[in-house]
Parts: sequence; structure tokens; C-alpha cells
Amino acid sequence: MTVIERQSESDQPRASAALGPPLISARDLTKVYRVGEQDLVALDHVSLEIATGDFVAIMGPSGSGKSTMMNLIGALDVPSSGKLILDGRDIGTMSVDELAALRNRTIGFVFQQFNLLPRTSALQQVMLPLLYAHPRPVESEAMARRRLEQVGLANRMDHTPRQLSGGQQQRVAIARALVNNPKLLLADEPTGALDSRTSEEIMQVFTDLNREGITIVVVTHEPEVALWAGRRITFRDGHIVDDVRQTPITQSQPQTQSGQAP
Repeated sequence: MTVIERQSESDQPRASAALGPPLISARDLTKVYRVGEQDLVALDHVSLEIATGDFVAIMGPSGSGKSTMMNLIGALDVPSSGKLILDGRDIGTMSVDELAALRNRTIGFVFQQFNLLPRTSALQQVMLPLLYAHPRPVESEAMARRRLEQVGLANRMDHTPRQLSGGQQQRVAIARALVNNPKLLLADEPTGALDSRTSEEIMQVFTDLNREGITIVVVTHEPEVALWAGRRITFRDGHIVDDVRQTPITQSQPQTQSGQAP
């Protein structure tokens, strides 16, 4: 890995080297949780920017604040103080319904355990988020099929999770996250349940999606996964302690054949 830029270790705004404008902009972001009679500071005056089209890995030990940052970026929670602008909206001023609409319109989520329904086909899994967008059924199916084809599962659309490998299940989850054409793909430990070979193939999927212009933010504790990103941000004790731009892993692999994804 070749580091091409290192930011200051103070929590000052960090501009991405990507060409797009900021998709995420945080200023003096603080999150405090009440635990019993004590206040737990999960994030302490964090400032950063993530540009449209960037590929960012967020790292840090347990309790570092990385999961809290993920929840805020994903509009799953709101800050205690400071400001977080996501796609031009200040999430701290939004209602619960407005946050839900923002998530559905702007963000696709990918999780470690796939979160698939056990007796539901891959095609139906991917169509689920479209229930909230209300397209016509024929349009929903076409959109879901297109995303499954994109992740190499053209011949697995009728399969349920028990008929799919771990890598194939994660591809279904990625297709589901993409079906609403989000600007941001937020992945929480997306390779944590996969072997090393399959992990590399899933990260290649993320790389390909990023090349198409989707902003990718991966929360991970695995250095090998972080190497795929063009930028690595490390949290500790509620602060950003390192923020570097790096030359990401690139692989020259043939396109995965439909139906032969891991």
C-alpha cells in the first residue's frame, strides 16, 4: 500500500480527494448516551467531509466511536450537538418520518449477517425496499432483476438463502441495498461472516460499484478490507486519530459469470 496523502490528526474538516462535492459533512459532531446516571461520550466534536464518489473505510477498536459514526451517517440516529449534513439535509433538524424517507431515498445498507428472510427468493428479497417507493409491480421486478444481474446472480434469482453460499447471500444483500439507486452505500462489517477469498470478491463488487460513481463507506475492523478503500479514517475514544488517503487494492479479474458468483 502506498499512502499518497495524510491529513492532520486533529479533528478538523477532512476533504476527500474525490471529484464530487461533499455528500457527508460533519462539524463538531458530538454524541452522548445516558448510561444509568452517567453520560457516555461516544463522539467528541468530530469534523469531517466525505465527497460524492469516494470510497472510505472507517476503522477503530470496540468503543472507538466508529459504530456511532455509522449510525449518524446512516440517519439511524441524530447527534447530541454539532451538525451533520447528509445529501444537503441537516439530519439533526429532521423528523422521524423525514429521516426514514432520507434513508430510503439516499442510502443503501449492507450488514455482516446479510439480514435475508429465510424462505424468500433472492428476487423477492431485492424487491422489498421498493414497497416503500411504490413503483408498479412490473417495474419493481425489472429493477430487482437488473441489480441481481449486476452482482452476478442472474441464474440465482429464484433461490432462497439456504440454497445460496455466504458470498451469494451477501450479493443478494448488496443488490437489495442498490435497488433504490442510492447515492451512498453504507456497509457494516460486510465481510465479517465470509472467508478470505469470498471477502475479496465482495470487496471487488464494492470497488466496481464505486467506479460507477456510488459513494462507499465501509465500517470494518479488518485492515485487509480497509486496503480496498481510497481513504481510511481511524477512530479512537470518540475522536479521529488518523485520516489517510491511500492507493487502494485493484484487481484485474474477469467478470463473474452469471450464476457462478461465490
